[in-house]
Amino acid sequence: MNNWPGTTYGNEWMHKWLIRILRHTDVRILYAFVSVFVIPVCLMTCRSRGIAYRYFRRRIGMGRLKSAWMTYVNHCLFAQIVIDKFAMYAGKTFDVTVENYESFQHLASQEQGFVLLSSHIGNYEIAGYTLVSKRKRFNALVFAGEKASVMQNRSRLFRHTNINMIATSPDMSHLFEIDKALQDGEIVSIPADRINGSSKHIELDFLGAKAKFPLGPFAVATTRSLDVLAVNVMKTSLRSYRIYVAPLPYDKTSSRQEQIRQLSAAYIRELERLVATYPAQWFNYFEFWSEGEKQGKSE
Repeated sequence: MNNWPGTTYGNEWMHKWLIRILRHTDVRILYAFVSVFVIPVCLMTCRSRGIAYRYFRRRIGMGRLKSAWMTYVNHCLFAQIVIDKFAMYAGKTFDVTVENYESFQHLASQEQGFVLLSSHIGNYEIAGYTLVSKRKRFNALVFAGEKASVMQNRSRLFRHTNINMIATSPDMSHLFEIDKALQDGEIVSIPADRINGSSKHIELDFLGAKAKFPLGPFAVATTRSLDVLAVNVMKTSLRSYRIYVAPLPYDKTSSRQEQIRQLSAAYIRELERLVATYPAQWFNYFEFWSEGEKQGKSE
């Protein structure tokens, strides 16, 4: 299902030079350069073009011409978000507002740990610089194969915050770190829309078709019947982001299987709401829906 490599594109030398350039350059200049000279080449050479087009055509229901245009817009926005990430590494800041921040603050003030479920929409990394708690450590699950330059810059920016990165491991040992953090009453952030490592999944109706979601994030939360928040960060303008915090309710007294069903359904509802609002910021460039795996590039 998922053939995305899991790492930020480019090598470490390119990343370091990009950070140096962004220290002295307005991000809008790079936005324009990438949109005119880089994205058209990517659209001609990368299979993400067809995947994005089918997403707009089949799942969002756009016409052929609009789907083609939105495929270009989608790739431009993805490039802007990558640039923004490196701009933060270079010391630049963005205007960030938080919707329903009180839900995060309330859970952060409690003794029990809780779970944040994220998605590959918008720019979730910004949440790590904004949703911080002095009382609870914030543990973010990250891909172990990420470039060293990216991990080093994350560590540098997180140094003055109460944030710890848990790297995924092929032997699934990161699950013990997650369980220990929750046992200690800490916060754990897990992406819940991409299967990596374990093949265990749950098939759910999403945007009108069946799609596979990882079982792990929902199983982790329901093992201890913990409170769960969906957190997504969407780009709202050239220099602004909005963090959406949404409690995901489920009946903690029901059976484990029913808890997982209710929690995953609540997650899907929130994800569908944001994708409907920001359709161009869907950044899963692989055949996400089961029908895509079967039909391939039929359109």
